[in-house]
Amino acid sequence: MKVAIVTDSNSGITQNEAKKIGAFVLPMPFIIGEDEYFEDINLTQEEFYQKLLTGDDISTSQPAIGQVTEFWDKILKDYDEIVHMAMSSGLSESCNTAKRLAEDYNGRVQVVDNHRISVTQKQATIDALKMAKDGYNAKEIKEYLEATAKDSSIYIMVDTLKYLKKGGRLTPAVAAIGTLLKIKPVLQIQGGKLDTYAKVMSVPAAKIKMIAAIKHDLETRFADLTAKGEMCLEVAFTNCRDKAEAFREEIEKEIPNVEMTFVDPLSLSVACHIGSGALAVACSRKYISKTKGKK
Repeated sequence: MKVAIVTDSNSGITQNEAKKIGAFVLPMPFIIGEDEYFEDINLTQEEFYQKLLTGDDISTSQPAIGQVTEFWDKILKDYDEIVHMAMSSGLSESCNTAKRLAEDYNGRVQVVDNHRISVTQKQATIDALKMAKDGYNAKEIKEYLEATAKDSSIYIMVDTLKYLKKGGRLTPAVAAIGTLLKIKPVLQIQGGKLDTYAKVMSVPAAKIKMIAAIKHDLETRFADLTAKGEMCLEVAFTNCRDKAEAFREEIEKEIPNVEMTFVDPLSLSVACHIGSGALAVACSRKYISKTKGKK
């Protein structure tokens, strides 16, 4: 069976990178003003942040149903099956929409909800590619990705409260007080849902808090997987690569025994809700390649 691995641009995988690794990326739409844009198609990271920082009204959306099915139909001309990984159903309805559409494909399209986004979703895509190469079919890959779905963790430091307020996650009063006190909230994504983790007063304090949190996860929730070398680390950021690279060095110094796989920009669908200057550290389970049927 020839299995295609499909994800969406919320994974942070660019169209060029997708071609290099052999995956397919469904671009997610944005509405800026009255115009529709697609990440990495007619909207670059640089253009997005220019519009965001100049105050343009930006909102996210789902791809039209026809865009999804046309995307699949084109791929299925060359492949027997598709594994489709949308962003977590806890953050968007796009996964559930894809599941409904897949019902018309007689099992040829397996939609996975592995509760991931950004760099952890990217790691799941890499895992799926390895599994397809090892001979697993689409259903088997889906079963593995969903069984290991919650073996990941993300902590995000937000530089400004403006966009959380705009998205309705903070009341105007709380946002005003937080801005006045220069609070740096640390958010978390566990099981695909965004929630508050901690509030600190400075960037250095936020970084210490995040590193401690991810280290604790690796030593407790994921202790067995860490011991077996099945966990990896990732760093993500919004419009601040230099700071992200410095953050990477701090993490590797504190957690030297776990592989750092990616230092990538956060997907624009996340960036429009948290703004520029955000830093994130994540860990996720990685598939250890082995031939199908061998223990």
